Amino acid sequence: MRIIFTGDVVGRTGRRALCRAIATWRAEYSPDLVVANGENAAAGRGITPALAQELLDGGADVLTLGDHAWDQAEYIAHANELPRVLRPFNLQPGMPGSGSTTLSVAGGRVGILCLQGMALMRPGALNPFTVGYEEAARLRGEGVSVLLVDFHAESSAEKVALGYRLDGIASAVFGTHTHVPTADARILPGGTAYITDVGMCGSRDGVIGRDASETLESLVNGLPSKLPVGKWPAMVCAAMVDVDTETGRATALRPLILTMEEEDG
Repeated sequence: MRIIFTGDVVGRTGRRALCRAIATWRAEYSPDLVVANGENAAAGRGITPALAQELLDGGADVLTLGDHAWDQAEYIAHANELPRVLRPFNLQPGMPGSGSTTLSVAGGRVGILCLQGMALMRPGALNPFTVGYEEAARLRGEGVSVLLVDFHAESSAEKVALGYRLDGIASAVFGTHTHVPTADARILPGGTAYITDVGMCGSRDGVIGRDASETLESLVNGLPSKLPVGKWPAMVCAAMVDVDTETGRATALRPLILTMEEEDG
């Protein structure tokens, strides 16, 4: 089975670029599943049902979120109606939405789990090393052929540690949140594909997807700014993993990065 997972989609630039990239990748690589982190889709903060549908219509099969999951009231109100949009699983019990799902694709049944880190993140997330591990084991125990984990976290050490915690249980652990692709894509000893951060889908010449001049002005003068989303050209970052559906072990992992200019019109 072949899966493409993309990093944080930042605003309109990121949304439009990602949909074009998915069409390119589907034609070139024929993935069985495309998963994208959409937690910055709404002008850089959160997602709405309409924007989630835009990304799903654009070729994504499942969307994951992160610490900005609750930034848009529309999502909160409709989270229970969006089974293909996953907020972090390890939040406080009773929160709307779901943090894991399963679906059938060519080659087998896939489980997808979204987790949020604890270090240097918004407070309130439960321990992903216990709660996340238990959910991953439950999904595998229910017979999923392939298990994908999006770990949305700030600390590189925490991400690496969770990769080893889930090695041999998850088919892949993809780090998100910091928007900068890391150079450590590898397959761990137990067969889990791992990368500390996949990167982002957004303005290449911005500051992690935000307008560079506005970001610099805010940092220099110390005054708050709305930090609008950056413009084109865009950079679309992802990771492509091949998994043996008999064992659930990854057999290949390849980072993907596209740069693209805005289309006319």
